Amino acid sequence: MEPSGIEAPEANASDTGTLGIVNAVFAAWANGIRDHRPEEVASLFTEDAIFQGLDRSHGIGRPVVTAYYEKQPAGLRADYRILEHRRLSVDVLVAYADVDFSFLDGRVIPVHLTVVLQRAGGSWLISHYHVSKIQ
Repeated sequence: MEPSGIEAPEANASDTGTLGIVNAVFAAWANGIRDHRPEEVASLFTEDAIFQGLDRSHGIGRPVVTAYYEKQPAGLRADYRILEHRRLSVDVLVAYADVDFSFLDGRVIPVHLTVVLQRAGGSWLISHYHVSKIQ
């Protein structure tokens, strides 16, 4: 499968550009969740992405991401607030956000989410995803 992700801007992008990249990836991720499109969500990840959702175990790769989002209920929403973002290198960004996962029955699960984004083949993809539930 070819990388999907978000098209990569020029290498000398500013912090404003960095926030734009992060926002674009988060928006595509949240839209895929809202529309219950697990394969679309998984296409935003690298083939070898480290993925830690709210399950007890982590997983590696797009099939794990697809399976995780396939089992989520229709109507799930992910409302996010990006709190921090940093460019670690020309091709690597890290972002930290608060996310509220909202269900149709009114339940909300608040989490912290850290992602590492990697430029691959002209796109920005998630290479590391780690959620921790806020108690």
